[in-house]
Amino acid sequence: MEPIQISYFSDVLCVWAYIAQIRMDELVTVFQDQVAIEYHFVPVFGNAHEKLEIRWREKGGLKGYSNHVFEAVNKFDHIIVNPDIWTKVTPASSTSCHLFLHAVQLLEIKNIIPKSEKTFEKVVWSFRKAFFTELSNISDRTVQLSLAEELGLPIAALEQQINSGEAYALLSKDFELVKEHSVTVSPTLIFNEGRQRLNGNVGYRVIEANIRELLHNPPEEQSWC
Repeated sequence: MEPIQISYFSDVLCVWAYIAQIRMDELVTVFQDQVAIEYHFVPVFGNAHEKLEIRWREKGGLKGYSNHVFEAVNKFDHIIVNPDIWTKVTPASSTSCHLFLHAVQLLEIKNIIPKSEKTFEKVVWSFRKAFFTELSNISDRTVQLSLAEELGLPIAALEQQINSGEAYALLSKDFELVKEHSVTVSPTLIFNEGRQRLNGNVGYRVIEANIRELLHNPPEEQSWC
């Protein structure tokens, strides 16, 4: 049986995607070759500072949003967030992060780094963790390169993926898919050829139930339930 194809959309600056990372890791661990995850990015924080200033103007601005993020994370015991999140450091845009991460993804696609080591997933996590715990301005290219160096990535090869325009092409594909599937929430999981989706802070058991339903009732089969 072919693996269940899952399109996973997230914004690297989104706290709910940060919270949900453990669920995606568990999904891969439990189902292994039964699922195939395609990672895409949705620019929820494409213009981060202006977005938050406008939407949270009546609720305390950046400080109000910072409190919101901190309170959300305090409900979970598997992650931590710096109490000064979004106030001491406010990244300009998640889009620059997504571009850089696609450059990492291209290194795997081209077999410059082994896909079996899941480097792309590790770098995404390191970006999220650096922002939420260390207040690193991950929208800054200097910070991105520093994190990549810490992980032992080939910097010249990474920069070539960006300079050649290929990383931009993958990012553009994300924009097209976001529009095609009307994705507005991070994270969003889309499967069953677009017929099913899970948006936002969805518990692992709900995700698992959807996958098991597809495994036991393939899309080409009819099911009364």
